[in-house]
Formats: sequence, structure tokens, C-alpha cells
Amino acid sequence: MARKFLATQVTDLCVGKPPLKPLQATVTVAEAVAAMKRSGDINVSVWSCNHSSDSMVNGNDGVLCECVGKICMVDVIGYICKEENIMRPFDALRTNVMDLVPKVEGQVMHLEANSSLLEAIDCILEGAQNLVIPIQTTTTYNKRQQHLITNPSSLTTTSSALHNGKEYCWLNREDVIRFILNSIGVFSPTPTFTIESLNIITTETLTIKYDDPASSALPLITHSHLNQTSIAVVNQDNTLIGEISPFALSCCDETIIAAITTLSAGDLMAYLDYNGPPEDLVHLVKTRLQERNLTGMLEMMDDYYNPSSSSSSSSSDEEFCAWKNGGIRRSYPGRRSEAIVCNPWNTLMAVMVQMIAHRVSYAWVVKEDYGLVGIVTFTEILRQFRSSVGSLNTKVR
Repeated sequence: MARKFLATQVTDLCVGKPPLKPLQATVTVAEAVAAMKRSGDINVSVWSCNHSSDSMVNGNDGVLCECVGKICMVDVIGYICKEENIMRPFDALRTNVMDLVPKVEGQVMHLEANSSLLEAIDCILEGAQNLVIPIQTTTTYNKRQQHLITNPSSLTTTSSALHNGKEYCWLNREDVIRFILNSIGVFSPTPTFTIESLNIITTETLTIKYDDPASSALPLITHSHLNQTSIAVVNQDNTLIGEISPFALSCCDETIIAAITTLSAGDLMAYLDYNGPPEDLVHLVKTRLQERNLTGMLEMMDDYYNPSSSSSSSSSDEEFCAWKNGGIRRSYPGRRSEAIVCNPWNTLMAVMVQMIAHRVSYAWVVKEDYGLVGIVTFTEILRQFRSSVGSLNTKVR
């Protein structure tokens, strides 16, 4: 079993993975938001492709196509909430999507299909959030070539990730943890140890008080998004009440920007906890936007909640019609601001199962009275398993 695990290649984890639907790096922020709405995906990959219709059709080796990053609603939030953009959100939506792609080297990395699982884990521990893996789809490639012959203009917006007969999928921390969980016997007895005894609890956490303005959490949102953690909402006694997580924000529509700008952390939690926010909070957000003379943000709210009403001239352009009508309202089931918690005495196995079940990359560690102790993350769990590889090599021998 240990020999089989060590021989695993990343392509073994790609079985059944859907191909990426990449976005060209030349599109606007508005077009990127519309693409997210249409796809229903939380993240959209951004690609820089040196393509001509001839090279795509002929599959020339000189064609360069590379994933240069990814974006989600959290990136849009951080960009529009900047001081220079908050007063003119529609102008910000007209800018190039690369203006909001995180400038973090190694956040997205390409790996060959025959790369080992251990290489993938090492890349993740070095900071990669997503690993781009080529997958062979010859039939789809031939169809795409024929499409390009008859529709060469389709190269200018979104494209298939096809390059020399290949499409791409990506792997993340959760995919690797799921695979390890299915091979957990290889690492016995480590999974039966408590997370406290394994020393994988991080005590330095990002926190915000319940009554603090949600806007004060913006730097923390950016930081937690880059590190795939979350922000704990606590009371004065450091008791965990809930959280503001990048995952929850990524599942929201664009009106969440106005909510962050005007509400307290506690009210933002209530705003997130509904499939559609309660009317009293929507009214409160609009009132505070008016008080602060944030007319652009108010127009954005009106465009969303009253799509059939006449809109401002700034949002009547074709690209903004596409942005507003990019898809149905985003609605993702499940937890929003309820924090997933564990205790220091829980086993590593139990915590892993809990995190996978709730589709989170972390769990808050609390005492019996919900006093915040720290956080345990997929990254630290992967680091623990990676350190055990030496003993696996011994078993193989």
C-alpha cells in the first residue's frame, strides 16, 4: 500500500475532473464577473494565450498558453473597495481583469501529468493554491479546431484551454487531502493522534469584534483569502461567535460589496446567513450608501434588485448588460457564517473528515466554552503527512 501511494501521479487525481473554462487575460472586470455568474464556479482561471487562428487550428508547437492566475468574488470585492474605486465602481468594472488578479508568485502553478503526488504536495506547501494539470481530450480538441475555423472571433473572450490536443484541470489542497483520506491506513498510527499532540494548531488567528465595522476586516479578508483561512468574529471575551470567510463571500453576488462597506461585522454575518438577505438589512445598506453619497454603489444595488427598472447611462453599455445578465442570482447551499469548530483533543482523522464534509480548508479550535484557541488548516495537515514520507520509504524497502 505504501509503495502504491508513493507511486501516485497527479494525473491519478484528475480522473473525472472537468476541464477548466479559462478566461482570456484581455477581458474586463465586468466580463469576468459575468463569466463567474454564467459558469456557477467560485473561481475562474485567467489565461494569457499567444494565439492566432492559424496556430490554434494547426496546433503549432510555438503557441504559448499559460494560466497566469485565478479570480473570484473576493478579488472583485478587494478591488472595488479600494479608495480610488469605491466612488466609481462602474469605472472599476471597465478595467482589465489583470488589475485584480493577485500578484502572488506561485499561487497557481503548472505541473506535468506525470508529476508525482509528492511533487504536488511540495508545491502546495510552497504556497500554490491551484495546480494546473494537462488532460488529454482529443475528441474535444478536434471539435474545437473545427469551431475555430468557422468562428475565429471566439478567441477574443473566453476559450477552451486546449493547447496541442490538451485541456486542463486543476487540483487544490482539498483534492490532495481527499486522496490521502482514502489512503489513510498508509500513515497509521498518526491519524489517531490528537491535533494538539501533533502540534498543528496555529494560535495566531485573524479576528474581528462583533460590533466592529465590516469594512475594517477588508485587509484581513485579503490576507485570509491568500492563505485560504478565515476571519473569526468574537466578542470581548474572545469567544467565537461566527466567521467571515472568503468562501462565503465568494458565493455571494456583487451587492456584498455594499454590505461590507456599510454594515458591522455582526450584521454582515446575518446578511450572509440568508440565501437572499433580509429586507431590513438591504434597506439599511441603501440608506447608509445614500448618507455617504456612494451613488455608484447604490446604482449597483438598484440594478441587482430592480433589473427591469431603468438604469443609469453608465450601466447601459453592452458590457454592463452582460455583467448584470451574466446569469441567475448566485445562490450556494450550505453554511455561510457558521464556524466549523473542533477541540484540541480531537484526533487528526476526525478533524480531516469534518473539514472534508463541510468543504472547508480549516477548522477553528475552541475550548468547551467556545473560547478561541486557534485554527488548524489543510496546509499544516499536509505538512504533517509530508514529514511522514520518510517512514513510508522505510516500509517500502
